[in-house]
Amino acid sequence: MINPKTSVTQNILRGLLGALMMLAGIGHLTFQRGEFQAQVPHWVPLSKDLVVILSGVVEIALGAAMLFLTKQKVKVGLALAAFYVLIFPGNIAQYLNGISAFGLDTDQKRLIRLFFQPVLSAWALWSTGALKFLLSLNKNK
Repeated sequence: MINPKTSVTQNILRGLLGALMMLAGIGHLTFQRGEFQAQVPHWVPLSKDLVVILSGVVEIALGAAMLFLTKQKVKVGLALAAFYVLIFPGNIAQYLNGISAFGLDTDQKRLIRLFFQPVLSAWALWSTGALKFLLSLNKNK
């Protein structure tokens, strides 16, 4: 897999996203654990606490990878974007079930959050050069 050159802006925003992911992962394991548990859909066949712990570990790992695995940044960007897709059902469940967490205490706030998730995926793809890589695949067809 290629490792396209990224701009200073992309590198800074990749670092910021990596740091935010690590902070979110730490929150999963400590001070925001209950709020994250509230987002786990009822249909998930594991305990909510286990899901929160596992996703927190994944978030810390992905955040660290965003910061330090620069030679693998395309793979990391694709993995983080996929992770955002995988956790999206939790955001949908929070909206559909009217669950208040993270200051999202109205249906309007919860609905707006749903539109932010694709922004996170795009941020991961763009800041790592993965978007450029994916677009280059279409050109080579």
